[in-house]
Amino acid sequence: MDTLRLFARASSPGANYTAITNYRNQCTLDTCPLSQSYYAYRPSLPANAIFLALFSFSLLCFLLQALLSRRFVGFTVALVSGCILEVVGYAGRIISYINPFDQNGFLIQICCLTIAPAFMAAGLYLCLSRIVNTFGRENSRIAPLSYPRIFIPCDVVSLLLQAIGGAMASIASHQNKSPDNGDHIMVAGLAFQVFTLLVFMILCADFAIKTLRRMTAMGEQALDPTHAKLRQSWSFKTFLIALALATVCIFIRSVYRVAELSEGWEGALIKNQSLFIGLEGVMVVVAVLALNAFHPGLCFREGYDLPLKKVRSKKNKRSDAEKESPSRDETGSETAVVSEA
Repeated sequence: MDTLRLFARASSPGANYTAITNYRNQCTLDTCPLSQSYYAYRPSLPANAIFLALFSFSLLCFLLQALLSRRFVGFTVALVSGCILEVVGYAGRIISYINPFDQNGFLIQICCLTIAPAFMAAGLYLCLSRIVNTFGRENSRIAPLSYPRIFIPCDVVSLLLQAIGGAMASIASHQNKSPDNGDHIMVAGLAFQVFTLLVFMILCADFAIKTLRRMTAMGEQALDPTHAKLRQSWSFKTFLIALALATVCIFIRSVYRVAELSEGWEGALIKNQSLFIGLEGVMVVVAVLALNAFHPGLCFREGYDLPLKKVRSKKNKRSDAEKESPSRDETGSETAVVSEA
């Protein structure tokens, strides 16, 4: 009888979040319709188990690849962090399969799966400066190191907004209050992430177009001759394709999540499981597996090492020059002593 009364309150047009939460806390799969759950559906166990397994596999691959290559540490940290959050998030959705009325499972998945791709985007940003160096910095409108210096802080801002919003929404939900304020901050973080990714893709396209135009006009002279062998390698070319694919997938996913969460936790998009699987799960898993298959630490080894070699060679030249200069000074001082004598 109490459940029926709560259902009547939760189903009324003016029902507040407290009434809906109190109703869901009393619900089980046997006593309440799925339409009244957090999802309005029962999360698919096969789909979420597959995503959990794939992200776990990707996580292990990134760790193993980091040990083998010992390259691109920042990239590895970003992708490992993202995969960990994906694993936790899909574990939350499996909890929701057991009981879609459970608040904890819903909050785990919505917070972790919303934030995770922000870490992955940081990994994408870190790769562009190396690509610019490989083709030649003259082909870029901005200096190679400016790319991470611009985009990483933007990604941090996006990540902080999403994390703060998720925390606020989670706390409010546990207190049986509306999570709308926290949700709005999460949407702001996601929207800023979409904007940052869009600018990143525009700059990538601009760099590619400018490089092609200079190659048409100047031939191979438009490119850095130091990395000619690397540019011709199959692994480097496929890495560029994988990076482009991952960027587009993360962008599509982020646009979808902005549209989804902008409707709130009771909107139509958040209640559509097929869209979530296709535009969230598939997009992100394709991105990480593409980067697993063509990890920059393995495909881009020469492009990572050469700048360090150049720096070392310059230091060696300076040290040699410094060694020669004291001998001249000593000669000059000896001459001065003789003249004085």
